[in-house]
Amino acid sequence: MANQVSNGGNHVSTKPPPEPSPLRKAKFFQANMRILVTGGAGFIGSHLVDKLMQNEKNEVIVVDNYFTGSKDNLKQWIGHPRFELIRHDVTETLLVEVDQIYHLACPASPIFYKYNPVKTIKTNVIGTLNMLGLAKRVGARILLTSTSEVYGDPLVHPQTEDYWGNVNPIGVRSCYDEGKRVAETLMFDYHRQHGIEIRIARIFNTYGPRMNIDDGRVVSNFIAQAIRDEPLTVQLPGTQTRSFCYVSDMVDGLIRLMEGNNTGPINIGNPGEFTMTELAETVKEMINPNVKIITVDNTPDDPRQRKPNITKANELLGWEPKIKLRDGIPLMEEDFRKRLEIPRKK
Repeated sequence: MANQVSNGGNHVSTKPPPEPSPLRKAKFFQANMRILVTGGAGFIGSHLVDKLMQNEKNEVIVVDNYFTGSKDNLKQWIGHPRFELIRHDVTETLLVEVDQIYHLACPASPIFYKYNPVKTIKTNVIGTLNMLGLAKRVGARILLTSTSEVYGDPLVHPQTEDYWGNVNPIGVRSCYDEGKRVAETLMFDYHRQHGIEIRIARIFNTYGPRMNIDDGRVVSNFIAQAIRDEPLTVQLPGTQTRSFCYVSDMVDGLIRLMEGNNTGPINIGNPGEFTMTELAETVKEMINPNVKIITVDNTPDDPRQRKPNITKANELLGWEPKIKLRDGIPLMEEDFRKRLEIPRKK
């Protein structure tokens, strides 16, 4: 579909999208959908793979360089005839035949992207260019997981897709924030110039089992600290807000966006908004009432408010989150306790 509905009206491509393999139209070919997931060994990626593999018509290829992902997240699928795992860095060219590309590859936690900012921006820019080049060659539809960080420290609340953002282009988070903004630019340029079928999801804070335990993100930090009997460290002033989407809701939104007719960008996240102090109090109450809550200095360029307006996701995808924070935290606690080998006290 060369003419697709998008946030800014219709974008008419100069060319129709390239055709996939002629086998797809062969009379006796029982075509499976061949799907590539970059970053598929990561937190959200592995849950997406689980959902895609449940459909017997899907063949799933995962590429991951294991910078933040883990083969452990995919162990149930290794050896399955419809599943393939390739150790590969998306900043290098990849040659595979696929029908859809879910492009998730990128460190998403500040600890990881600040550790190697040059690698992060290369993944966002060169990695996205490589995946778009692949989509162009084989006629695949491609979905980019962008981020709420494209809004920076927003001056509009809640954030709608037509807000252009308030981003520091030279800060310590810029490798991620600006990298994702450039990735969105590349997606639309390939769509307009080459007719590539694109989808852009702006995903907001997501949590659930398989998150890296020490990845520096607030939900995993608080849950791990509560399980270890450590103080919960709230960054000052504690009034900054986030919204938290459970991973199964996020995966459902991504698949709906890929299967639908809208280019996006579309916000996918849970509009339930919590201050960091409220989140800490909730985790303390649910997991370990005996821990203390302490304050620590904030990190530079930390957004004060973050809440998605999900009107578009609701109207265009029929999507809204189902799992409330209080229902999701126990599921994540169970996973963390198993990995930390710290059982609940009787």
